[in-house]
Amino acid sequence: MLIDTHTHIDMIEGMTTEEVLKNAGENGVEIVIVPCAYPKDLEKIYELSQTYGNVYGMLGVHPSEARDWDDSLADKIKEYAKSSKIAAIGEIGLDYYWDKSFNDIQKEIFIKQIKLANELNLPISIHDREAHKDTYDILKEYNHGSAVVMHCFSGSVEFSRECIKEGWYIALGGVVTFKNAVKTKEVAMDIPLDKLLLETDAPYLTPVPYRGTENQPAYVKFVAEEIAKLRGISYEEVAQATTANAKRVFSIL
Repeated sequence: MLIDTHTHIDMIEGMTTEEVLKNAGENGVEIVIVPCAYPKDLEKIYELSQTYGNVYGMLGVHPSEARDWDDSLADKIKEYAKSSKIAAIGEIGLDYYWDKSFNDIQKEIFIKQIKLANELNLPISIHDREAHKDTYDILKEYNHGSAVVMHCFSGSVEFSRECIKEGWYIALGGVVTFKNAVKTKEVAMDIPLDKLLLETDAPYLTPVPYRGTENQPAYVKFVAEEIAKLRGISYEEVAQATTANAKRVFSIL
């Protein structure tokens, strides 16, 4: 069985939630974990986690939405996080790709959410796009005790090794199946199996052979298959290791 550790099932437009989860189950996906990006979606993600037994939620504000942070959101997250179905704070971090005009605000809100995760004793799912050094430095300085998952990892082998030294986990998705994704394939071959997680980031980054269509959790199996091929090990070994890792990181029984 597989766990999709980062999938925006609330953003998939072509299917109902029930259809998404049915497809996932039929393709060996045991559990899906749904992150929050927008402040307005906190309640929606919480409700998804409460409605479906195999859906867990993460609560947080995406760095691109950092200007919409309000400190009252922390109280709302604390209340929802009383549920065991809230598995992490996420996705949080830094994104310097689209707009660098509010980097300082991104950093400020990132730090606030790290401290919130520490207070709640929850892991953190990190969005890091073209901000490797600042992301790393802030985590090193401000994170005290929360497990760290580097979602949709886009760094080099060298950077992945620095993350692994800190005990952080590396999550890979559909990009690893792309023909020209040499760097990601190298990372997939290098990561210790006990630090590897699988994800789709659906509805984005659809893996081959469905690239160009809307992504869904069912497609996480193609990520597992590609990693197994790259490492020269069985699909079952990848599935077993990554599922055990996800259950450990996110305290899923």
